[in-house]
Amino acid sequence: MLSRVADAIYWMGRYVERAENIARCLDVTLSLMLDTPFEAHGDQWQALISTTGDREEFFKSYDTPDPASVVRFTSLDRAHPNSIVSCLANARENARSVREVISREQWESLNRFYRMIDGAQLDPQDIAGLSGFYASVRQQAALFQGLSDSVWSHDEGWHFMRLGTAIERADQTSRILDVKYFLLLPTNSHINSAYDLVQWSALLSSASAAQMYRQRYHVTSPRHVCEFLIFDNAFPRSIRHCIDRANSALHAISGNPIGYGGYESERLLGRLRSHLAYGTVDDVFGRGLHEYIDDVQGALIRVSASIAEDFFSGRSRSGVNS
Repeated sequence: MLSRVADAIYWMGRYVERAENIARCLDVTLSLMLDTPFEAHGDQWQALISTTGDREEFFKSYDTPDPASVVRFTSLDRAHPNSIVSCLANARENARSVREVISREQWESLNRFYRMIDGAQLDPQDIAGLSGFYASVRQQAALFQGLSDSVWSHDEGWHFMRLGTAIERADQTSRILDVKYFLLLPTNSHINSAYDLVQWSALLSSASAAQMYRQRYHVTSPRHVCEFLIFDNAFPRSIRHCIDRANSALHAISGNPIGYGGYESERLLGRLRSHLAYGTVDDVFGRGLHEYIDDVQGALIRVSASIAEDFFSGRSRSGVNS
């Protein structure tokens, strides 16, 4: 497969996953406003823009992280590269450049998805309308991913998309955990309070993990939440599961057996996979949640850079692929 084609497919998967994750976090933030004190709402919206790593970018164009500004910035601001509309525009452009490789159903689904977002008009005061819109974004992303699994040959291209989706999902789950630690718990007085438990429950909802978590644990606690979202090997949005999936896709692409690091990206991803496979929640809290997640995010950055070097000829991911 041409490196240009592999690059486009990889980023197509990442951008669709990113758009879906932003929509999920926005929807949860809207719901959280109904369950938390009014004075805490500003923290919730600041946390949301920090989840995507775009806090500095936000304050270049907006003064206050209020609902109207954050909804526009994260959803429909074309000047912001990580808004839902920008992610889908980039995903669609990548798909357009490889239309001869992907299926017709994939292209039509992604094109309809983009058109839905491109023509959207959002009222920040209409909570029900916003919630419905973000639910539609999640449904359209799930439809595209489902079509990709069911009508696209599971060959090299499919594995590149699976790789991109898994890397992006692991990154987003790690960001959600990190933001909870830093922004949603400003004082020690909130620890183990009803407010704290609402926030941890919201964090689970941000990863679509609440129901599966409660099938495993009957009490919401920080240790259990971290254990589930970092180390659970069955939940598809846990960091460990995503890394396992990415590792499987990477070795399917390279043709090397799992456990053999013929490429630098395989060695780096294998090292991260082992770290998570043998890690425990005691390791997390012994080191500190932020420090542990920071190590994981640093490893993901190195893996992503190495994938580009190994398979996309090391070319700069500028323009669409940035």
